[in-house]
Amino acid sequence: MSDFTILPAVDLLGGQAVQLVQGVAGSQKEFGDPLAAGQRWQAEGAAWLHVVDLDAAFGQGSNADVAARLVAELSLHVELTGGIRDDATLARALATGCARVNLGTAALENPDWAAAALASDPARVAIALDVKDGQVATRGWTAAGGSVEAVIDRFTAAGCRRFVVTDVASDGMLAGPNLDLLRRVAERTPAHVTASGGIATLEDLRRLRDLAEIGVDAAIVGTALYVGAFTLAEALAV
Repeated sequence: MSDFTILPAVDLLGGQAVQLVQGVAGSQKEFGDPLAAGQRWQAEGAAWLHVVDLDAAFGQGSNADVAARLVAELSLHVELTGGIRDDATLARALATGCARVNLGTAALENPDWAAAALASDPARVAIALDVKDGQVATRGWTAAGGSVEAVIDRFTAAGCRRFVVTDVASDGMLAGPNLDLLRRVAERTPAHVTASGGIATLEDLRRLRDLAEIGVDAAIVGTALYVGAFTLAEALAV
């Protein structure tokens, strides 16, 4: 059995930890101080933290200072995503000291720029694919950015070492992960794959763990942890 990493999620909006339902602005559930959330996951045994800057993603500000505080005050690897769309925002994200950044919409709209970012720091740059009805979704899941297969092929050729795959229909819904989608992605690329969206039960994690041998070696878990569906310790035990 290959190693499998659980990344608890902390979504940032106005400096606070929240969770959105299917990425819709205004649908958030409030969870308070993001540092307290990070400290909780660290105490329960996390090695990584997935941080989403929703303000940056929505083009209404930045939580880079909050992310930098999380990096400085926690002994966790931080993965940062949201609103990274050009050299300046990429530099700002990397300057937080995070271990990895995820490129989403901008990678699809400016693939040459994303390829250059991958080439400049392949260990710290991943490509995030938000998938809706077989198409990669962009612009907060409101526009289509091409077929999953075409996008995977393009960025695999550009040297992508990790894809972060979110099934839009499952995200925040506790409906279970889209195992077929994850399998299709993993079988198409030698890159590692992080699963995101829909994880609701420990059985979901067991099913994902079974895909580790083909490259699905990590999962982002948000809502299920915040609503108490299971504890991080239980997830890590699985």
